[in-house]
Amino acid sequence: MHVGILLPGFSSDENDWAIPVQLTLVREMAHIDDVRVITLRYPHRRNSYSIYGATVHALGGAQVRGVKRLKLWSDAFQKIRNLHRQRPFDVLHAMWADETGLIAAWSGKWLGIPVVVSIAGGELVGFHDINYGLQRSAFSRWVVNQALTQADCVIPACSYTAKLITKIGCEVPPENIRTIALGVDTTVLEPQPPNKSTGDKTDLIHVASLVGVKDQQTLLRAVARLDAAVTLTLVGSGPEEARLKELANQLDLANRIRFIGAVHHSEMPHYYLDAAIHVLTSRHEGLGMVTLEAAACGLPTVGTAVGLLPDHNELGITVPVGDDAALASAISNLLRNDEHRRALGNSARDLVQSRFTIQHTLRQFRKLYQDLMQQRTRRKS
Repeated sequence: MHVGILLPGFSSDENDWAIPVQLTLVREMAHIDDVRVITLRYPHRRNSYSIYGATVHALGGAQVRGVKRLKLWSDAFQKIRNLHRQRPFDVLHAMWADETGLIAAWSGKWLGIPVVVSIAGGELVGFHDINYGLQRSAFSRWVVNQALTQADCVIPACSYTAKLITKIGCEVPPENIRTIALGVDTTVLEPQPPNKSTGDKTDLIHVASLVGVKDQQTLLRAVARLDAAVTLTLVGSGPEEARLKELANQLDLANRIRFIGAVHHSEMPHYYLDAAIHVLTSRHEGLGMVTLEAAACGLPTVGTAVGLLPDHNELGITVPVGDDAALASAISNLLRNDEHRRALGNSARDLVQSRFTIQHTLRQFRKLYQDLMQQRTRRKS
């Protein structure tokens, strides 16, 4: 198949893990299909190059806004049209339901190509207090609506995200929605051996950018409620780091919290395997990829009821958003029950192996593409 993938940003080379799951997906897909990636904003250069057999066409849009954004969109339309003339696309797949989704949807209508739009981040929410989400402005809401309603198929990663489509009043026919989660690369995130004892561990791990939507303040307040022997490793960097360190000092947690900063994707198993529980406190997750990454390493998650976690009890335990008391109680109970924690770790690992590897994702995507191509052929005949 000839697949066009639209992204706001993609790896600049094979060693750049800008978004690890996207690089892994393109690598696996390019083994089978002709894959051309059109990336709007990152890398911040305009050129074409090859990664794992896929061709990447970077438009170098960086942070352009206003009228310059319209020029970027026009360039993207023209690039897709030219690439289609050279070698016709069988399907276009936008991995965000934002401007990439809109460009894919309009290009598909214009050129007669089936279009898939995946919901990947904050497209369906709007938190004004932390300046997060595309539902905060009328223009962004219009862009999202165009992307979703004009696509041939919309992909949420979980039931939580699928419900948000209706909640924002976006009229996507149910038959045009197919739930598919991006899976993990288990060659990098190797499973923990079954029944490996974690009874002597009291270390929590949290893997996320230090930004408002991840709500690490609730996480720190929960840790302050736990036994003094419980420690927390924070993997990630971001603008909230100084504020979180100040809060840690206020809560007398300075000796119990490690701020590791950004870690290369290939090094993450070491951190997961050293922990007892993975904790995720986000106010919103389109999927919550780190939940699956931790699970692949045999680590259960205690997290807020967003993203994929509420769909699968095998992955861990859910608590209400922003409730540090409920979060602390769930963590404490799981730390005290070694057998339950071990069983959850095993069930989480088994679930990833049976349903959520990157190979599972690729098979589902390719089946969807083939279905859309057949539908288009039947309509033409």
